[in-house]
Amino acid sequence: MLTGNTETPAPAPVTNLRAWQRRALTKYLSTKPRDFLAVATPGAGKTTFALRVAAELLGDRTVDQVTVVAPTEHLKHQWAESAARMGIALDSNFTNSTGQTSADYHGVAVTYAQVASHPTKHRVRTENRRTLVILDEIHHGGDAKSWGDAIREAYEPATRRLALTGTPFRSDDSAIPFVQYEPDKEGLLRSKADHAYGYSDALADGVVRPVVFLAYSGEARWRNNAGEEFAARLGEPLSAEQTARAWRTALDPAGDWIPAVLSAANTRLQQLRSGGMPDAGGLVIATDQTVARAYAKILEALTGRAPTVVLSDDPTASKKIAEFNDNTEPWMIAVRMVSEGVDVPRLAVGVYATSSSTPLFFAQAIGRYVRMRKKGETASVFLPSVPVLLDLASQLEVQRDHVLGKPHREKDGLDDDLIADANKQKDEPGEEEKAFTSLGADAELDQVIYDGSSFGTATFAGSDEEADYLGLPGLLDADQMRALLRERQAAQLDKPKAEAAPVPPPAVTDRVGSAAQLAALRKELNGLVAMTHHRTGKPHGWIHGELRRVCGGPPTAIATVDQLTERIATLRKW
Repeated sequence: MLTGNTETPAPAPVTNLRAWQRRALTKYLSTKPRDFLAVATPGAGKTTFALRVAAELLGDRTVDQVTVVAPTEHLKHQWAESAARMGIALDSNFTNSTGQTSADYHGVAVTYAQVASHPTKHRVRTENRRTLVILDEIHHGGDAKSWGDAIREAYEPATRRLALTGTPFRSDDSAIPFVQYEPDKEGLLRSKADHAYGYSDALADGVVRPVVFLAYSGEARWRNNAGEEFAARLGEPLSAEQTARAWRTALDPAGDWIPAVLSAANTRLQQLRSGGMPDAGGLVIATDQTVARAYAKILEALTGRAPTVVLSDDPTASKKIAEFNDNTEPWMIAVRMVSEGVDVPRLAVGVYATSSSTPLFFAQAIGRYVRMRKKGETASVFLPSVPVLLDLASQLEVQRDHVLGKPHREKDGLDDDLIADANKQKDEPGEEEKAFTSLGADAELDQVIYDGSSFGTATFAGSDEEADYLGLPGLLDADQMRALLRERQAAQLDKPKAEAAPVPPPAVTDRVGSAAQLAALRKELNGLVAMTHHRTGKPHGWIHGELRRVCGGPPTAIATVDQLTERIATLRKW
C-alpha cells in the first residue's frame, strides 16, 4: 500500500479559477468541513474545483492521499489525466486484486463498481492514511443498495469527503451516501448542497453555451398484430401507449423522420463549422446498438464520411471517444456511453434519438453539449416533439434536489423500466415487437425552445422557414440568440400564409390555424417576459416558472391557447 510518499512533492495550487470556483473554494477552506457537496451544472468545471481542493489539502498536510471515485472506467482515466495537468499523480490502473500502488502517486482513481466489489479492501486503504475522497457524480451512490452500503463502508473513516454532481436529483427514495437531507416546507427530506451553481448562473457568467432545442413533430403510422393501422402526431395529447409507439416509430431508421432530422442536424453542424467553430462535432444519442449502426449508415450517406460509433459493450469505447475529441471528424453516435461526465468540448450539435425520458438522463445528455471553449459558442439539440422532452427542455435552468419520501412521484410520460428493457440487445423479437410494426413517420420543425421560451410555428422539413433556424450564426451570446430567435419568429409570422407552407389537407386546417395563433401568443408572452426581465433582473426561465406556479399548466412549449392567454393577462398585472 502507499506508505511514506515523502518523495512525491505536494502539487502547486492552480490560481486560475472561475468566480464560482473561487467562492466555493473560499467557503470550503474557511469552514473545513468533513463532508461537502458541490452541485454545479455540467461544463462549469467541477473537476478543476475538486482538484484545487485536493492540491490545498495535500499541500498543508491535512490529507496524505486522494481517492477519486467515478461512475465509469473512462471517467477514472479522465480524472487521472486532469489531475496530472495540475501536478497530482493518480493511479487510474489500480486494481482490487493488487490492492497497492507506487509511492510516487498521490492516490488512486477507481469506479463505484470497483469499490462495491470489495469495500473492505478500500476501507483499509482509507484507514491507513489520512484520505480525501472525491465522489464524482455522487448520485450514483444510490443506484443500488449494495453500492450505497459499499461506499459508506469504504469511506466512512475518510478524513475529508468531497461529493460532486451536476444532477443531484433522483426519481426514487434511495438516499445518497454522505449527502445531507433537510425537511422542506412539505415535511419531505430534501438534499442540501453546500455550494450550488446552476445552468442559469453559468449562462449569465458566460461559462456555458446557450442551448437551442429544435423540436420536430410529424405524423407517425404503425400497425398492430391484428393488422389495424394507426396514426398519431408527435406532440399531441396521446395515451402512454400511443406516445410510446409514435415516438418509437419516429426513431425507426427505416422511416422518413430520422433521415430528415439527421439531415437538418448535419446542415446545422456545417453552419457552425463554417461560421466560427471549424472543429464543431455532432453527437447522436441512440437507444440501442442496432439503430446506432443504422443511423451511422444514414449519416455516412449524407456526409460521405463514416461516423464514429461508440457502443457500451465495446472495450475500445474510451479510446474511440478520446480519438474523436482530438480529431475534427463531424459525427459520433453513442449508446448511453456519453450520457454523463465524458468531456468532448467540441460537441456542439446533438440529436436526442433515444426513448429515455427521465430528467436525470436528459440533463446528463444535454450536459455533453454545453461546455464553453470561447465566447459566443452555441449548442443546438434536435429532439422529438414529445411533451415530456419539451417539458424537460423548457426547464433546463430549473435547479432540482433529491427528495425522499415523496408519496406520488410524477410519471415522465413513459415507463423507464420498459425503456431499460428496450435498450437491451435482443436476438429474438419480444412480445412488443411482434405486436407492433412501424409504418413510417414524416418530419416537420414544430418549434424552437430557448431559455424556457418557445419560438416559431410549425414548418415542413426542407422549407425556407426551417432553413432560417438552421442557419443561425454559429457565434452568439445568450442575449443575441434570444433577439435573433424573436426576429426569425416575427418574420415567419409576417409571411403570407400562402408562402408559409404547402396547402395542408383539409383534416389538419384547424390545427395549422391553431399553430399560428399559438406562435403569436408565444411571441407576445416572450416579449412580456423579456420586459419583466429587464425591469426586475429575474431570469427568463424563472419568470416562466413563476407564471406556471401561479396559473398552472405545462411549459410554454406545450401550453394551450387558453393557458398562454391567462399567463399574458397575469404578467400584464405584475
